[in-house]
Amino acid sequence: MANYPTSFDKEDLLKCARGELFGPGNAQLPEPPMLMMDRITDISEDRGLHEKGHVVAEFDIQPDLWFFDCHFPGNPIMPGCLGLDGLWQLTGFNLGWRGWQGRGYALGVGEVKLTGMVRPDRKMLTYYVDFTKAIQTRRLTMGVANGRVEADGETIYQVTDMKVALSEN
Repeated sequence: MANYPTSFDKEDLLKCARGELFGPGNAQLPEPPMLMMDRITDISEDRGLHEKGHVVAEFDIQPDLWFFDCHFPGNPIMPGCLGLDGLWQLTGFNLGWRGWQGRGYALGVGEVKLTGMVRPDRKMLTYYVDFTKAIQTRRLTMGVANGRVEADGETIYQVTDMKVALSEN
């Protein structure tokens, strides 16, 4: 593991988006408005449900977020795919945080369950990513994880078998 802290504020996440945290050509987060978290509160390579690593992050919901105006006019709801993307972002962030090299790419997800919605009156999303596998060989760098998203403490999204790889291409 590289010597990074176990929590990150918004400015740290923006440094990651600019390629300044893990270095050029390595895992990056997207910049706003696609950055789907405001802070990472805890991260590891050996804790979590399976003791293979985890991430916990938070996203403050503001009524004026860009997606509420267009999805759907008169019935504002955060697209569920943005919650999934946030989980993928955090999965890739964990791989970079471990010091593993390469750019991150989402490879897929096993199952997605959406059981609630994010409307403008919600206050905060909490993301939980728990790794089931973290693989680094000469030819493959990949994380496999399960995740969930809570809105104000209520589980609204659950995913299994998210796959993110790092590639030097």
